Amino acid sequence: MTSADTEGTAGHEGGLLGPGWTGSPAASATSDTAFLRALLDAETALTRAQAALGRAPAEAATAVAEASDPGRFDPASLAERARGGGNPVIPLVADLTRAVGAEYGPYVHRGATSQDIMDTATMLVAARALDIVLADLGRTERSLARLAAEHRDTPMPGRTLTQHAVPTTFGLKAAGWRSLVLDARDRVTAVRDTLPAQLGGAAGTLAAFTAYGADDATALPAAYARQLGLQAPLLPWHTLRTPIADLAGCLAFAVGALGKLAADVLTLSRTEIAEVSEGSGGGSSAMPHKANPVRSTLIVAAARRAPQLAATLYGALVAEDERPAGAWHAEWEPLRDLLRLAGGAARDAAELVEGLRVHPDVMREHLGLTHGLIVSERLSAELAPVLGRARAKALLTEAAKRAYAEGRSLAELLAEEPGLKDIDLGEPTDPTRYTGSARSLTDRALERR
Repeated sequence: MTSADTEGTAGHEGGLLGPGWTGSPAASATSDTAFLRALLDAETALTRAQAALGRAPAEAATAVAEASDPGRFDPASLAERARGGGNPVIPLVADLTRAVGAEYGPYVHRGATSQDIMDTATMLVAARALDIVLADLGRTERSLARLAAEHRDTPMPGRTLTQHAVPTTFGLKAAGWRSLVLDARDRVTAVRDTLPAQLGGAAGTLAAFTAYGADDATALPAAYARQLGLQAPLLPWHTLRTPIADLAGCLAFAVGALGKLAADVLTLSRTEIAEVSEGSGGGSSAMPHKANPVRSTLIVAAARRAPQLAATLYGALVAEDERPAGAWHAEWEPLRDLLRLAGGAARDAAELVEGLRVHPDVMREHLGLTHGLIVSERLSAELAPVLGRARAKALLTEAAKRAYAEGRSLAELLAEEPGLKDIDLGEPTDPTRYTGSARSLTDRALERR
């Protein structure tokens, strides 16, 4: 077997087909090696927590910690042997117990069940990955704030249902993107700050810890959580999967929020639009002239996958009894995929926005593509008091037809109307003067921190 057949130190298993997340910090934070590290951290913390409460010798905690070196364990072997019991904790406990030795080996995993360790390790991996996501969301929102401030008065066509509607500004568009990124940040932060440890024993009653001599077994989960930097659970949550559902929601939202930004960039960077462009586009294997918007493409790809992964995790809420068969197991891969997609999308979004090129001259030119019809809404309001509402609408409808048929501007056609000879239509027909409250809305959005 060659090195290409194994995971490797960077933890990029499956990365050949995952350019959106491979090579990202989130990829390493969710690798098999990272999960192994988290499993060992969970086992170490359990022994330390019991030692802190006087239910295990301090020497046992030291021995478990010293034996919990990921380099001493083979993830591939653990994965193969996991088939026997349905999860990797069972073979890991056997290997760790041997590594600790005969004297303190009995304190490894004492009183816990496999799901305690697996769920806790999952929370550790999620916390570490979310820290990375949050850092990149921060980079993204700061760059968007800069773009919004710089272009608060840069007019461009507003588009609804794919067509030019009324003018807007690029600053307002960038402020809207930033608002979504901040929404994602707030949701991810709220979930990150509440990720709980898991400890309940075989059926969530903590009975084994009492059997091993604990005077108050209910004190152990909080001590365990403190060792890990996680929240203390109110109850064992073996079949109460709120933490997983919360992760599903915040991750899917974050990827979708970044997907909105990327989808807009894809539209605006089309050859025939070219109002923005990625700072460093990707090449084509067949067409040397192309500079593809690769960062945006990968973000949108992630956004198309994320909802279905979240749906699988929401489906796992239906977990029967005190320990589920299948529902819990079904969470592992979709959650890791979601963490990777969110990490990759956040990385790509930060790079995309930091290098985004805005082309105000092209935006200004496009304001004239409809021969001035982009301000027909304003003209309706301006002309209604002069001509009456019905007459103003009929006049503008007819002028719109003629503008396209004759290739003439709306301003020119209206200037020929006898009833409008004495009306100054200069400002009302200037699309750059009809951006409404875009500036103040942008400024208001930028006040949010």
